[in-house]
Amino acid sequence: MSAGSGILARGPWQSDQVEARWLEEAYVPPADVVRQADAAVTGLRQRGSPAHDGMATRLAGWREEGDRLVLDLQPMRWAVRLVEDNACDSLTALCVVRTADGRWLAGRRAAWVSTWANRWALGAGGAVDLGESPAQTLSRELDEEWQLEPERLSVEALLGLPNGVVMVVGLATVPDGAEPVPDHEHDEWAWWPADIADWPADADDRLKLMAGLLSA
Repeated sequence: MSAGSGILARGPWQSDQVEARWLEEAYVPPADVVRQADAAVTGLRQRGSPAHDGMATRLAGWREEGDRLVLDLQPMRWAVRLVEDNACDSLTALCVVRTADGRWLAGRRAAWVSTWANRWALGAGGAVDLGESPAQTLSRELDEEWQLEPERLSVEALLGLPNGVVMVVGLATVPDGAEPVPDHEHDEWAWWPADIADWPADADDRLKLMAGLLSA
């Protein structure tokens, strides 16, 4: 059963309040999804992406137990997240980054990446690795993409996206003087103003919605 779209659970939770329980059996997508995933990987390779396929993570279920968020996870092929209308609850993590004075870290994604190519995005994000807690994914991606270590890190929400991807959203706070060092997945970066109304004209409305959720 699909997780559905919208806010599935709303925190905040601290990292140790998010528990990952792994199922042993891998998820096998429908045959048509497999064909679409194959085609998506071929398309990535044709435009110069390394297109490293392999195993990643699917959200099989979730629940809140007291002050904890419990996630049932299982292995699933990474490329399924590329299927536009049925990503089969592929699990990803997004670590939104703000300075202590409220500014937002934005990066323009390189042309070869699999998602949001040539577009501005917030913070750092990526697939949840096998055996990894999504809370660990947030800090790992923040270090890999920006070489930043947060002063505070919380898990804010579990979201279902219309394409069938499920996203764990975290919020990291870094010092005002933090200097991000972008990885090769980004070709430009900026600190956007604390007030969302002052963001650049090309800021995607979905980024504004996400920031509004985290500001509430």
